[in-house]
Amino acid sequence: MSHAPPEDLPPVASLRRGWTTGSCATAATRAAFEALHTGVFPDPVEILLPNGSRPAFALAVTERGDDFARAGVVKDAGDDPDVTHGALVLATVRRGAPGSSVHFRAGPGVGMVTRPGLPIPPGEPAINPVPREMMRAAVAEAAALLGVSADCEIEVSIPGGEEIAKRTLNGRLGVVGGLSILGTTGIVTPYSCAAWIHSIHRGIDVARASGLHHVAGATGDTSEKAVQRLHGLDEIALIDMGDFVGGMLKYVRRHPVERVTVAGGFAKMTKLGQGLLDLHSRRGEVDLGWLAQRFAEAGASAGQVAEAAALASANEALLLARTAGVDLGAAVAEAAWATAAKALAGSGVELDVAVFDRQGALVARTPFRPV
Repeated sequence: MSHAPPEDLPPVASLRRGWTTGSCATAATRAAFEALHTGVFPDPVEILLPNGSRPAFALAVTERGDDFARAGVVKDAGDDPDVTHGALVLATVRRGAPGSSVHFRAGPGVGMVTRPGLPIPPGEPAINPVPREMMRAAVAEAAALLGVSADCEIEVSIPGGEEIAKRTLNGRLGVVGGLSILGTTGIVTPYSCAAWIHSIHRGIDVARASGLHHVAGATGDTSEKAVQRLHGLDEIALIDMGDFVGGMLKYVRRHPVERVTVAGGFAKMTKLGQGLLDLHSRRGEVDLGWLAQRFAEAGASAGQVAEAAALASANEALLLARTAGVDLGAAVAEAAWATAAKALAGSGVELDVAVFDRQGALVARTPFRPV
């Protein structure tokens, strides 16, 4: 998953879908398993996806040794800006002891889980449950066709994966040494941001499992660093929510912690105050008229309010308010708190909102209050 989605998203209908790392690992596993027992790599190799479809994958690598077979598939993420697009996903298959079933190992470039809270327990390769099930099913199908045992060891590796992982949130989630093998459908839908939402949820799970009582979701790097300083938070408590405030808060409502902070820049928090829970520009713009009303309620003169309504951006309005000595930030923070509180309603979580400027200076914050 990349660290930030592009600001302008093209229509999904016009974009080409791709394959998850889980699908690529499954295809490589199927080919390597067959070659281990027959000496022949099926190319292209067909696999079964959770939706019942059977796509075929071309092999980029084939290799056999005395006790193993290895196949590789280059990941094609379609038109999605996935950091693993173009990565080589390798599966090395070895025979297992009779009755040993299927075992997974992390090869170079695939991480190990080190913290509780993820779908895979600490000490296991970072190969998620659905990809594991897809690989088991592929091996079982091939074994039945060939009349051989399905007992085997599958080692998944991604050359360069440790470097690629530095551009993801794996380290914060406790996945060290490389990438995770992901996917719930086997298919990458361009710009669906499913991976981002997944990482938000897993970040909350890891924080809870680590015994933390306070998490903070931030809209970007500047506000994340600022809220960490403000509250003295551990890195595990920081949730890179981006524009997906609703995605974070609705998950916290179902999986509560004692305290949650929503942090962001003035413009993003203005949109939250307006009632938006997805803060991306395609979901809605800053309403300067709404902001001018808050300016009036904060004590601005009629002339200042009219000037604010004619401005081009929220940050210009903030500058005007500072010049006028009007606390517009507090009004925005309170409105943002009210929107966020609705998403958390009934959870009993204590919520505060922190608003920062572009330099990371605190503009305003609300006190913690239960919702």
